[in-house]
Amino acid sequence: MKKIFPLLFTFSSLFTFAQVGVNTTNPQEEVHVAGATSTIRVEGLNEVNNPLNLGPSENTRVFANANGDLVLSPIPTNIEILFNPYNYLQDPLDTGGADTNQVNQTGVGSGYSEAGWPRQIGPGLSTFTLTRPAIVEINYAISYEIYKAGSPIDDYHARTAQFYSYLRQGGPAGAIVVNDLDGVPINFAGNPGALGYSGNFYTNGSASGAGGGEAFNKKFYACGHDYIALGPGTYCPMFAGILFVADTGGTGAVKMQMGGGDDEVIIVAHYYN
Repeated sequence: MKKIFPLLFTFSSLFTFAQVGVNTTNPQEEVHVAGATSTIRVEGLNEVNNPLNLGPSENTRVFANANGDLVLSPIPTNIEILFNPYNYLQDPLDTGGADTNQVNQTGVGSGYSEAGWPRQIGPGLSTFTLTRPAIVEINYAISYEIYKAGSPIDDYHARTAQFYSYLRQGGPAGAIVVNDLDGVPINFAGNPGALGYSGNFYTNGSASGAGGGEAFNKKFYACGHDYIALGPGTYCPMFAGILFVADTGGTGAVKMQMGGGDDEVIIVAHYYN
């Protein structure tokens, strides 16, 4: 019996010292880092020492290889948010020039007007850049207001407000992108380059005599979503809209302003490989 105890003590000691605890004297695994805010740093995986580290712009995924070693993936990340500026379109009303954000009402459901201009110009503010081919996901929420000479609309007519996004090459004044990466034309309702069509119905006033001012000085929003295959290059998201009413009698010069509220545009790249 005297020979058994030293053996038991030896095996117990080996088991105890096989577990390493950091911030704990009672490790539960071979390596146990305790603490709700604890982190682990491997300097061989950082940006300076490892060319596969993507740097401060985004997180780099860590994988376990066949040997159980922690490594960085040699394959570039295949999803990236390229564009997400704050309040994308300029807010003040502009009725002339290339940067106009006013749309005149029409009596037919065709004739979209390019409207809205980036509030700030520059990379990440009005443009995004692709360095390799990708399926580009476009998401937007655009604001609009309907008015007539600064007065409430009380003609009780139903209207339709419709919008779409499109891309220009290089900046807001560049050429419209009318074909995708494979040369397929981009088109909606006869509008080259149109993407992410959306629309809302609008009415003001009521037959019960509410006065027609319920929606005066109010902002409305339309959301759109679409995908397009694009090659490397710099692109600028832009917009077009139309406001039409079936019965133009007594409506007067009704207009729509695009971009007066907070407008959001998010561009996500889904890379091929």
